[in-house]
Amino acid sequence: MTGFIAETTALLARTPEILRTLLVGLPDAWTDTPDAADGWRPRDVVGHLITGEHTDWIVRTRRILEDGTSRPFDRFERFAMLERDAGVPLDDLVERFATLRAANLAALDSLVAEADLDRRGMHPTLGEVTLRELLATWAVHDLDHVGQIYAGLAGSHDADVGPWKAYLGILLRREDPSAVAR
Repeated sequence: MTGFIAETTALLARTPEILRTLLVGLPDAWTDTPDAADGWRPRDVVGHLITGEHTDWIVRTRRILEDGTSRPFDRFERFAMLERDAGVPLDDLVERFATLRAANLAALDSLVAEADLDRRGMHPTLGEVTLRELLATWAVHDLDHVGQIYAGLAGSHDADVGPWKAYLGILLRREDPSAVAR
């Protein structure tokens, strides 16, 4: 793979290791706080990423390649992880995500060529989208949620930083939930 696909998968391949380095082995005191009021804890974010690996990115890639715009994507269940992953240790979720991501990147490599990037599919609410847009969204979605994990980790010690909070944008973000995308 070269060009756009190689650049995008280079970022996507890094997410599992980022999550391992950041989360595995951390005590609950760091990982049990949501990024914002009514937000997600790091474990919820990892669970959400797992759902995407199961039902979104490669499934939608195949739908574009096989059906084009004739058959819309299935709706994505953004909160599936809340029930599915209840009681599963965060370290196990991180490893499950890493395994799924590796398999999906291998599938992507075998399915998609640069010439496919302008092929179109049908999103149930956004309308027509290209495969290029789907793949770019996959990568930016990772970045968005890694940022959300950092915000949850920082929020776990919000009260502990005292007056320095005024200088810590990551904590100030927690006070404006409208700035947090899901």
